[in-house]
Amino acid sequence: MRESLIGLGFGDPDSGRNLGFGAAALGNLYRPMDDAVAQATLQGAYDSGARYFDTAPHYGLGLSESRLGAWIGGGVIREDLVLSSKVGRVLEPNAGFAGELDGEGFAVPATTRRRWDPSEAGIRASIESSLKRLGTDYLDIVFLHDPDAYDLESGIAQGLPALEKLRAEGLVQAIGVGTNSTDAAVECVRRADLDLVMLAGRYTLLEQPAAAELLPLCMERSVGIVNVGVYNSGLLASPVVPENANYNYEPAPAHILDRARALAAVAAEFGTDLPTAAVHFAMQHPSIVSVMLGASTSEQARANVARAHSPVDEGLWDALVKRGLLDGALAIR
Repeated sequence: MRESLIGLGFGDPDSGRNLGFGAAALGNLYRPMDDAVAQATLQGAYDSGARYFDTAPHYGLGLSESRLGAWIGGGVIREDLVLSSKVGRVLEPNAGFAGELDGEGFAVPATTRRRWDPSEAGIRASIESSLKRLGTDYLDIVFLHDPDAYDLESGIAQGLPALEKLRAEGLVQAIGVGTNSTDAAVECVRRADLDLVMLAGRYTLLEQPAAAELLPLCMERSVGIVNVGVYNSGLLASPVVPENANYNYEPAPAHILDRARALAAVAAEFGTDLPTAAVHFAMQHPSIVSVMLGASTSEQARANVARAHSPVDEGLWDALVKRGLLDGALAIR
C-alpha cells in the first residue's frame, strides 16, 4: 500500500477507513430527503464507526456536499475524517432555469448546471467551490469523476496531470479516478500515477469484470481500490430481491433478477442474507482498501456496518462456485 494511503489511515482496521459512507443519497438521489434525515444518516454512519466520507458536486448539484459540510460544522472533528470529493463536472448558474428539476436523477431544482471541464483551472475552481460547500479548508482525496462519460482522452491528458500537480503541491494527499468502466479505469492507471480507483459496480458478488485486468494491474502498481456500488444499484441490498429492483440505475432484466435470487438462496442456506454476503465479498480482494456504502436513513447506515461485522460461513463461497454463481478463482479462502 502506498505511503499516501497509509498516512490517511487505510490499512488500519480500527481507523474506520475500510468501510466508508457514500453521500450520493444526501443529494436527493431519486427522491427528496429532509435535512434532519440527512444529518441523522451521517451521524448514524459515524456512530457505527465510519470515518471515511465521499461526496461530489454532481450529487444534487452541490446539495450532498452542503449537507455533509453542515454535519461536520455541527461539531465533528475534521481531523478524524478522511474526506473525498470529485472534479470534472463544474457547476455554473443555469441561465435558462424555469423551475424544472435536475435531469440527472436528483430531486433538486436545476438552478445550476454541470459542465465538463478537466482543465487545471476547472479542477481548481471545482475544488474551491467544494471546499466552500463542505466548510473545510482541505480535501484528503480528489477523484476525477466519470471521465469516460464525457471525454476520456481529455480527462487523462488534462485532468489527471492536474491532479498529480495538486498532490505534488501538497493540496491533496491522494488522487484517483472514479468510474463505472473497467476499461476506462485500466487506461487511467496505465497512463497516470494514481493512488486510488473508485470503481462502481464492477467487482460485486453479482459480477466481477474488474478481476480480469484492472485488479491485477492495481496490485502491480500499488493502486488501491475504493469499491462502491457493491449492491449493484440496490439489486443486492435486500434479503429478498423485489420485482422492481434496479440494476445499473435501471429496472433489472429478468435474467439478472434470477441470478440475484439464486445468490440470495445460497446465502440463506449458510445462515446469512444477500446484502451481508455482498458486503463481505466486496471487501476481500487485496487491492481493495475501502468499501463505500450509501444510505438514506440512520437505520440503513447502521445496518451496513452491522453487515460488515457479521460473521459469514466461509463455505458459502465454495458453494457459490459449485452452483456456477462465482468463478472458482475468486472464491474467498
